[in-house]
Amino acid sequence: MTDEHRVHLSRAARPAYDALDAFATTVGTLAAGAGIDDRMKEIALIHASQLNGCAYCVRVHTDRGVRAGLTVDDVGQIAVWRDSGIFTERERAALELAEHYVFIHDDGIPDEVYDRVGGILSEQEYVALSWLLVSINAFNRITIAGKYPVPPRRDRA
Repeated sequence: MTDEHRVHLSRAARPAYDALDAFATTVGTLAAGAGIDDRMKEIALIHASQLNGCAYCVRVHTDRGVRAGLTVDDVGQIAVWRDSGIFTERERAALELAEHYVFIHDDGIPDEVYDRVGGILSEQEYVALSWLLVSINAFNRITIAGKYPVPPRRDRA
């Protein structure tokens, strides 16, 4: 990474960032009210951030996921969830939907994915999870464009 100057969007246009932050809070409340627990939420947000290549958001949501009960093994298995047996059917639906929101430009949400995920999650859960994914994709783009740093942790062994 170079030391080149990058505009820090969250500082340069604070009212816009504050609106996005308020949106994320609203979406989080919507998700909790729909029955999306913090573990499932963070699994989906970590995976979307991984796929988008947002190291900053991966760190933020891994930390939140650990507070929500994710283990090192859980976090490590997210990237290979299709081959892992540790996720519930609902978590697998969230991971699949996360992939389609990240790559929505490819073919949107295909009917078979919509039907499969919709057969596992209620409509309310599907809507809430979709809004979470819209939100994280926006945050990923802000932090990737600004090259937000992810320094080593001080407590690293």
